[in-house]
Amino acid sequence: MSLPEPADVTQLLAAWRDGDNTALDRLMPLVYEHLHTLARQHMRREREGHSLQSTALVHEAYLRLVDSRRVAWQDRAHFFAVAARVMRRILVDAARKKAATKRGGHLARVEHATPIDFDRVPAAGSDRAAAFCALDDALQMLSTMDQRRAQVIELRFFGGLSVEETAEVLGISPRLVLRDWKVARDWLARELNPA
Repeated sequence: MSLPEPADVTQLLAAWRDGDNTALDRLMPLVYEHLHTLARQHMRREREGHSLQSTALVHEAYLRLVDSRRVAWQDRAHFFAVAARVMRRILVDAARKKAATKRGGHLARVEHATPIDFDRVPAAGSDRAAAFCALDDALQMLSTMDQRRAQVIELRFFGGLSVEETAEVLGISPRLVLRDWKVARDWLARELNPA
């Protein structure tokens, strides 16, 4: 999955932020394929017959991004970081809603949950969906302590980016991404599965 050229996206984001309504129309074809690839990766990990399809996930993310016009877009990296966060919110919200319905409206913190497989997002409505929600809570806590490591998890796990793409988006080396990925995963594993 290749990211669009940084200059093109950055210029269009700046134009959109500055009030050029046509900039968004020119931006979306550049980023749509990448967003759709991310959504397909997420939906491939879900159970068959899931009510949210990849195109619907992209369109929901698009609508939320359009509503984010007031964001002071910095560059392409910032856009994809926000897009990954938006997709994460959509998936977590769906998992929380399904779990709340399944459990009579109450979702308790998951202790000793099934460990999160960082290569597979759990299906909403499954017991692993509760673990997915617990992961989101832990990730929010991690972001207050170490925002970059939380971003690495968010971009790789929720955003589906490779090590190299994550390094490019964050402006750090791939080696640092790998180190942050390992440290953050270990911290999250301890947080989610206390001994």
